[in-house]
Amino acid sequence: MTTADMFRAEGRTEGRAEALLQQLNHKFGPLSRAVLDRVRAASTGELESWTTHVLTADTLDDVLRT
Repeated sequence: MTTADMFRAEGRTEGRAEALLQQLNHKFGPLSRAVLDRVRAASTGELESWTTHVLTADTLDDVLRT
């Protein structure tokens, strides 16, 4: 993997995290610094899982369960 590939992958992950944060904020209201930090530090797999869970979860904790 080239350096450019790594930057592209990182950019996609950051974009996915920011999109998830928008969804979470819209559904559950203002997010704590801890949630912001956790989502921004999440792996691609976690972000994929959480993005799916946000659709049906009743609480923020339900989304972020791994």
